[in-house]
Amino acid sequence: MRIVGLTGGIASGKSTVSNLFKTHGIPVVDADLVARDVLKKGTGGWKKVVSAFGEDILQPDGEVDRPKLGQIVFSNPEKRQILNRLLAPYISSGIFWEMLKLWMKGFKVIVLDVPLLFEAKMDKWTKPIIVVWVDPETQLQRLMLRDRTSEDDAQNRINAQMSLDLKRTRADIVIDNTGSLEDLKEQFQNVLFEVTKPLTWTEFGLSRQGAASVLVSIIVGVLIFRKVYNTESL
Repeated sequence: MRIVGLTGGIASGKSTVSNLFKTHGIPVVDADLVARDVLKKGTGGWKKVVSAFGEDILQPDGEVDRPKLGQIVFSNPEKRQILNRLLAPYISSGIFWEMLKLWMKGFKVIVLDVPLLFEAKMDKWTKPIIVVWVDPETQLQRLMLRDRTSEDDAQNRINAQMSLDLKRTRADIVIDNTGSLEDLKEQFQNVLFEVTKPLTWTEFGLSRQGAASVLVSIIVGVLIFRKVYNTESL
C-alpha cells in the first residue's frame, strides 16, 4: 500500500488537488473532515475545547462556532497551541481509523490530506509527499477573496502555518498552483502517473513499515483513549 502525503497552505489549492484524486478513484483521508467530527457536540474533543475556551464559543444549538474559535486561535499563538494540543490525539486516532478501513478494503493507494502534515510529524508515514505551492502574494490575495476577509486577518491565518516555501523544500513533488486550473490539471496528470505506478522493492518495504506504524499507532491510540475514557467516567 502506498500512503501519499498531500499538504499545502491555506488558499493554496490543496483541496482542488484532493478532489482531483477522488474523481480518479483514489481515496482521500481528509484531516479537516476528521477535525470537524472530533468537535461535534458531546464528543471528547468538544468537551476538552469547551472546558478550555468557555461556552462563549458555542452556537445556540451547542455546536462549536468554528469561525469564532478560528478568530481566537489565529490571533493568539498560545491559544492556538492549546487547541492543537487538545485535539491532536482525537484527530490522529480518527485519521488512523479511516486509513485502516481503506486498507482493509484493499486500496493500493491512499492519499493522506493533512494541512499540518509536517508539523504533526505525519510525513514519516507518507511517500511521496506532495506540496501544493503558490507564491505568498497570490496566497494572500486568494484568501482575502475567498473568505472576504481583511488583509490583516488573512495574513494572520497564513502566518499561523508553516510557510509554503519551507514546505516545498521538504516535498518529493511540488505542484505549482500559481497558474490556471488547466495548468493545475496538467500537472496533476503527471502526479497521478507517479503515485499509481507499481511500487519498487524499496518502496514496498517502506510501505509495509508505514502500514505497520499506522496499525501500531491505532492500537496505542485506542488504549490511551480507553484509559482516559474510563478515568473520566469515574
